[in-house]
Amino acid sequence: MAQQHSLPHAYPMSPECEFANPSKIYDQNFGEGKLERGISEVTLNEHKFQVFLDVCQFTPDEIAVRTVDNLLEVTAQHPQKVDRHGFISREFTRTYILPLDVDPFSVKATVTHDGILSIEVRRTGKALKAKINEVEVTCQGQPERKEGSQERPQIPKTSF
Repeated sequence: MAQQHSLPHAYPMSPECEFANPSKIYDQNFGEGKLERGISEVTLNEHKFQVFLDVCQFTPDEIAVRTVDNLLEVTAQHPQKVDRHGFISREFTRTYILPLDVDPFSVKATVTHDGILSIEVRRTGKALKAKINEVEVTCQGQPERKEGSQERPQIPKTSF
């Protein structure tokens, strides 16, 4: 009986982490969650925001975790290596939107012995309030026409 794989996106993963190199391209599960559907596992409760990712194809020094404003970015890359099929190199980037009440400087990232990256961010309980800047719209006066001129005045071009 053949094992059925659902294809929720382009990189389906097998349920078990393979420590040897995968024999088929669809078995490559780097950068994917530990769930059967190939998505990362994200947990949010009143105390913390937590992410679990399967990164068993990478060593801890090949993984980078950083925050930029309210984004949590996980990247991993390893150079070309020899496997039983030839040469392979892997790379992924995954970005998460952090809740507004987390402290981005309290991020802790740990890799378990079986290749699961656990990222925890503590929640402060104080949501940041959106800063609203009301901008006044002003009206520019009509330019003066020269006597005897039928031309329409030129509107200054603005590039965005």
